[in-house]
Amino acid sequence: MVESTERFYDDLAQWYHLIFEDWNRSIANQGAILGPILEGHTGKDSAYILDCACGIGTQTIGLAQRGHIVVGSDLSRSAVARAAQEATMRGLDITFHLADVRKLSVIPETGFDAVVIADNALPHLLSQSDLEQAVREIAGKLKHSGILLATIRDYDQLISVRPTMQAPAFYGQDGNSRFVHQVWQWDEDQYSLHLYLTLRTQGGWTVKHFVSRYRALQRVDLNRALHAAGFANIQWLEPAVTLFYQPIVVATRRS
Repeated sequence: MVESTERFYDDLAQWYHLIFEDWNRSIANQGAILGPILEGHTGKDSAYILDCACGIGTQTIGLAQRGHIVVGSDLSRSAVARAAQEATMRGLDITFHLADVRKLSVIPETGFDAVVIADNALPHLLSQSDLEQAVREIAGKLKHSGILLATIRDYDQLISVRPTMQAPAFYGQDGNSRFVHQVWQWDEDQYSLHLYLTLRTQGGWTVKHFVSRYRALQRVDLNRALHAAGFANIQWLEPAVTLFYQPIVVATRRS
């Protein structure tokens, strides 16, 4: 991942929960959806999981609260620090590491039942070679027949229309009134995402602006990287079936 991605999440870490209408509810909902998928594919109610793009802990915390043994990692020092603080506040024993998804070998733990990389993290890898390197690193952290679970925007559909914005949402609970919206600036099969948080303060309204770069990663390209890294049984689970807000891909590391 490029340096701007690290800066994006470092700058966003203290504000990230405000993207959600209710972050705690989102933690629980994501655990309730992703948990059964992981349990079904690993055959374990308490699986050993690496969340390798943990951010401030949305999936890490939700899965740990469900009873899984979770290790979290991220390239953003600020996000990892926030995730560790949030886990401690909830009484959860989670180990966190600072690690780029392309260099997961720095994480001492290995032999995971599953590696999770959620919230559209893979498309931050702007080249096919970086994607393939990351997927190889993920495979190296899995035990034989372990699984990768990733969530990703439906770029097969989005690339055909190249939307320029995500509609604004207004959230107003607990005195944290705010507008959240995105503007997408396209350049071929990549785009710069401009995230705006417009926050109500005692003095009026203030705007926080964050920018990062994404690749419109299509399924054929991710499938090719997965096959090259030794994954098989690649399954794409659609939101209409899972009720998750993004498509989910699950793949098994070949024995």
